[in-house]
Amino acid sequence: MPVDFDEDKQNKRLEEMRKNEEEDVSRILAGKYGYNYLDLSALPINSDALRILNEEDARASNAAIFDMVDKKIQVAILSPNDDKTIAILNKLNGEGYFPVVHMVSKKSLEKAWGRYKDLSYSTESTAGTFDIASDSVVKLMDQVKHIDDIKKLTDDLMGVKQTYRISKILEIMLAGALALGASDIHLEPEEVAVRMRFRIDGVLLDTYMFDKPTYALILSRLKLLSGLKLNVKDEAQDGRFSIKIKDNNIEIRTSLLPGAYDESIVMRLLNPKSIAVSLEDLGIEKRTLDVLITQINKPNGMLLITGPTGSGKTTTLYAFLKKIYTPDVKILTIEDPIEYHLDGIVQTQVEEDKGYTFIAGLRAAMRQDPDIIMIGEIRDPETAGTAIQAALTGHLVFSTLHTNSAAGAYPRLIDLQVNPKTIPSALNVSMAQRLLRKLCPFCKKEIDPNEHDRKIIDNTLSSIHDKTYLDGIQTAKIFEAVGCDKCNSTGYKGRIAIVEAILSTKEIEEVIVTDASEREIKKAAESQNILDMKQDGILKILKGISSIDELGRVIDLEEEN
Repeated sequence: MPVDFDEDKQNKRLEEMRKNEEEDVSRILAGKYGYNYLDLSALPINSDALRILNEEDARASNAAIFDMVDKKIQVAILSPNDDKTIAILNKLNGEGYFPVVHMVSKKSLEKAWGRYKDLSYSTESTAGTFDIASDSVVKLMDQVKHIDDIKKLTDDLMGVKQTYRISKILEIMLAGALALGASDIHLEPEEVAVRMRFRIDGVLLDTYMFDKPTYALILSRLKLLSGLKLNVKDEAQDGRFSIKIKDNNIEIRTSLLPGAYDESIVMRLLNPKSIAVSLEDLGIEKRTLDVLITQINKPNGMLLITGPTGSGKTTTLYAFLKKIYTPDVKILTIEDPIEYHLDGIVQTQVEEDKGYTFIAGLRAAMRQDPDIIMIGEIRDPETAGTAIQAALTGHLVFSTLHTNSAAGAYPRLIDLQVNPKTIPSALNVSMAQRLLRKLCPFCKKEIDPNEHDRKIIDNTLSSIHDKTYLDGIQTAKIFEAVGCDKCNSTGYKGRIAIVEAILSTKEIEEVIVTDASEREIKKAAESQNILDMKQDGILKILKGISSIDELGRVIDLEEEN
């Protein structure tokens, strides 16, 4: 029986085998030389990025620039040992660009070079490429007043050209988050779509649903922007990029996590404006604030702020530093990350993957002759012990701990192997805080508290020993959230701190050495007449600042005072 030989089919198969073999060789060489490998056939080429290098130089140097954000450019090369490639990279550096180099196959380069013929016919502007244009983000911010505006702007893009669409979606995403004061953007793949949520005032709000093909392009784009590996999908990755909005440099920290349906993304927006809050504007009750100001003006000792992630500890620490800064003192901070740059203060950032931890930073800081040291977080016995020693030897130390209350700082330090007898001498004050959402002033509604809420209010007020705190406070009415266009229908707009503090007095010292519990430490602190967080929160509710539902969201209202 004759056998049919399909020459075209065989040629296609051979061509495919050669292509795969070429990509495999490029992948192996990239690993050998320590570069990221890419296959450009799966990626769009940014026309404006391609223009940075003319076609003649690109072909001569076996290189192509396929993407860009401001001065950060993504460069594909065939070999890092090519003299002309090295020369062109040096030239780009000299022109102020920051090349991120990837190794590719010749076929990938041919794909990129093939786009040069389209450049003379291109009508796309910078905003129509894969660039994130800061001026475009600023203009979009003016158009976003409500979450629904983000949905409308994104819907309007779904029928336009792909490269333009993805770039504009990212601009809308960032502009919307900044305009609405979001701290994080969450992209969460589900079975048939991908949910986008913004964290606004500490609460996640549904914002948009993307289809899977659009999300795949967004994911690739964000990986490139953040300096992450495109071909890694089964490992967690962390990266960063930044955009300049007017006079502010907004840094975005990107976290990728593999999931059941695809990689999920969280982008944390580090906006200097959101952190640059004065101590007086945090909403701390006046008498508590007076106590704290007295403590931070002492020449030595330690102040600890406790609370979970997102409770505003870093913002409060920055406010303390700004309050006490003078040109005649040296302040040094060790942070993870540096969220806000402070004039006149030396700031250093932890890089644990390089071995630069909080304890390494603290030991180095002690050799810099500082007067005041801020440690972003005390996590381990070594950092705790060194911080205590610094506080005992003439330094003023600020730091944070992950505990639930001010009283919890004392047993936590003991858990970290700090000698209980040294804690009262080193620790001037322990404080705890949470952030309460403030009721929207345009739609909040006055109501009579129900029986359950009335009982919580009355019990809390009766636990306040110094009744002068109640002067001028009405106790009959409270307010509840309603929701309107001005607050994204949440009923809340902005946040305020509720704070408690415990001073290391003789009474505290006596109970600490007996291995006292949090409750016993709190009992010993009652004579200090400083409001705890529950009492502070209830007074803010009676003043119409927040609601009892919101207070119950951030602290346990059923716990006895």
